[in-house]
Amino acid sequence: MAIELVKEKWANAVHTLTIGATKEEGGTRGSAVKCGGEEGLPFLFSEGRIPYRPVIAMEVLDVAPDDWAPTLSSAIGSRLNNPADWALACEKEFKADLICLRLAGAHPDAQNKPADELIKTVKDVLKATTIPLIIIGCGEDKRDNEILPQVCQAAKGERVLIGEATQGNYKTLTASALADGHSIIAQSPIDINIAKQLNILIGDMAMPQERIVINPTVGALGYGLEYAYSIMERARLAALSGDKMLSMPFICFVGYEAWKAKEAKALREEFPAWGNQLERGIIWEALTSTAFLQAGADILVMRHPKSVDLVRNHINELMKGQG
Repeated sequence: MAIELVKEKWANAVHTLTIGATKEEGGTRGSAVKCGGEEGLPFLFSEGRIPYRPVIAMEVLDVAPDDWAPTLSSAIGSRLNNPADWALACEKEFKADLICLRLAGAHPDAQNKPADELIKTVKDVLKATTIPLIIIGCGEDKRDNEILPQVCQAAKGERVLIGEATQGNYKTLTASALADGHSIIAQSPIDINIAKQLNILIGDMAMPQERIVINPTVGALGYGLEYAYSIMERARLAALSGDKMLSMPFICFVGYEAWKAKEAKALREEFPAWGNQLERGIIWEALTSTAFLQAGADILVMRHPKSVDLVRNHINELMKGQG
C-alpha cells in the first residue's frame, strides 16, 4: 500500500524584505538582497514555496574589538582597525551576502565617538563595498536616538536595514527609517507577545510590514538556544497560520552570541579535554547558525569566515531539496 505524505496547507506567507538599492533605484549597491517570502516551514518544499534562500551577513565593527577570542580576531587580522577594509574583505574574500556594521564605538562606555566620525565610517564602508548594508547602533537608547537618525540620512537612498528598535525606543528610529527609505529591525527579548506588539507599534507609524524584520534575541548553542528556537518556531507557525503582525523575516545575531560562549572562547590550556579552541569556536558558531535555520532564520549575522563557509555550504545542500 502506498503511503501518502500528509502536507500542511498554510493560509499566509512571510513578507519579502529587500535590502540595498542599485544605481537604477537611487543607491550605489551592485545588487539588492531579498529574503523572506516563505509559504511554508523551513525547507519543507513540498508544503510551500521558499522563493529566497537564507542569507549571511558578516559583522564589522567601527572600532577594533577588545573582547574577541584571539582565534576570531586573527581571522580578520589588521583589518580590524579599518572598518572599510574589513567590510571589503567580507565581500570579496569571505563572500558575505551582506555587511552588518555595528557602531559599537558610539557607546558612552566605549569611545563615545561623535556623530561625524560615525557617519564617516558608514560612508567609507558604503564606498568600499557593493553589497547591501545592515547598520546597528551601540545598544544604548539615548545615544542611538542621537546618532541613528543622522546615519539614516547619510545613507539615504541605499535602502539599508537599520536597528535596533525596542519597545522603549522605537519612535525616533522608525520615523527616521521611514523618512529616508530604510527598513527596520524590531528587537524583542525572547517574547512572542512583545515581538507582535512592537511590530504593531511600528506599523502604526506607517512603516510598511514588508520593511520590518524581527530580532527575537537568540542564544548560543548551550546558552538558551532551545528557548529562542521555540519562540521563533511559535512565531513562524502563527505567521503562516494568518497572523500578519508576526509575518516578518527573522534576523539572528549568531556570531555575537556564539563567540561569548565559554566553549568557543576558552583556551585549550584551560580545558585540555575540549580540544583545539579554534575548531571549537568555528563549530559553535556554525552549529548555532544551522539550528536557527531550522527555526526559520532568514538573515544570519556571523563573524568567523570559516563558520560562514560551513553554513553557506549547509544552506546550499538544504536548498537542493527545492529541485
